[in-house]
Amino acid sequence: MLKLDEIQMRLLREVADLHSVPEGAYNIRSNAHSAGRQSTANIEITPKTDVSGLEIRIKPGTKKESVHIPVVLTQTGLKEVVYNDFFVGEDADVVIVAGCGIDNCGAQDAQHDGIHRFFVGKNAKVKYVEKHYGSGEGSGKRILNPVTEVYQEAGSYVEMEMVQIKGVDDTERTTKAELAENAKLIVRERLMTHGDQRAVSVYNVALNGDGSSADVVSRSVAKGNSYQTFDAKIAGNAPCHGHTECDSIIMDNGRILAVPGLEANNLDAELFHEAAIGKIAGDQLIKLMTLGLTEAEAEEQIINGFLQ
Repeated sequence: MLKLDEIQMRLLREVADLHSVPEGAYNIRSNAHSAGRQSTANIEITPKTDVSGLEIRIKPGTKKESVHIPVVLTQTGLKEVVYNDFFVGEDADVVIVAGCGIDNCGAQDAQHDGIHRFFVGKNAKVKYVEKHYGSGEGSGKRILNPVTEVYQEAGSYVEMEMVQIKGVDDTERTTKAELAENAKLIVRERLMTHGDQRAVSVYNVALNGDGSSADVVSRSVAKGNSYQTFDAKIAGNAPCHGHTECDSIIMDNGRILAVPGLEANNLDAELFHEAAIGKIAGDQLIKLMTLGLTEAEAEEQIINGFLQ
C-alpha cells in the first residue's frame, strides 16, 4: 500500500475506523488513485475497464469476512465519480465498509460521487456501513453524492448503516432497493448538518416478493442555517411489511422537510410511516444542567445520545 500522510490516515479513521492496513479484502482510494488493494481466496476485487470503479465478487458460502473500500480526498478542486458493483453469492455472510472523507483546505470545491450497486444472492446476509465526513479550513465546499442500488434475491438480508455527522457541505443521498420473496432490508440513517449545509436523502424501496420487508429509519439534527430533506417511499407490490420513520431535532434557524411515502399495490401489503420534528425539550436541558453541565454541554450530550 502507498504511504498515506497524517491527514489521509485521520480521514480513514473517521470513515472506516482504520488505524492500519485492514485484514481481509480491501481497496483504499486516495485522491482519485488506488493507494492499495488486496483480494482474498473468497473475495476478488478487480478494477473496471470502462469507467472508474471496482467489481467486488464474493463467493457463495463466504462467512465472517469483510471488505473495506474507503475513499479519502485531500486535493482541493478534485471531482470524481466512481462506480462499484458488489456481487454477493448465495449463503454468504459478509461486512462491507465504505465511506468517504474529504479534507478541503483550498478555495475550490472537492467532490466525490460514488455509485454502488449490490446484487445479493439467495439467503445471503450483508451488513453495509457507509460513513461520510468533512474537514478542512478552506472556502471550497466538501460535496458527497452517494447513489446506492440494492437488488435482493429470495431470503436475503441487508442491513445498512448510513452516517454523516460532521463537515459535509452539500450532499444528495439516493438509495433504491428491490426485494424478492422473504428478503429483508434494514436501514439506519444518522445525519447532522450545521452552518449553511444542505442534505437531501431519498429512498425508494420496492417490496416485490411475498413476505418481503423493509424498515427505513432516519435520525437527524439540523443546526445553524442548515437544510435537510428526508424523502422515503416504500411500495408494497406483494404481501409484505414496510415501515419508514423520520425523527429529527431542529435547532437555531435549521429547516427540515420530511416526506414519508407509502404505496400499496397489493391487498396484503402492510405499510406504516412515522415522522416527528421538534426542538430539544427544556426539561431535558434543565435536568442535565442541574448535574453541573452548561447549556451547550447539555445540548451536546442530548444530541450525541439521540444520534447513537
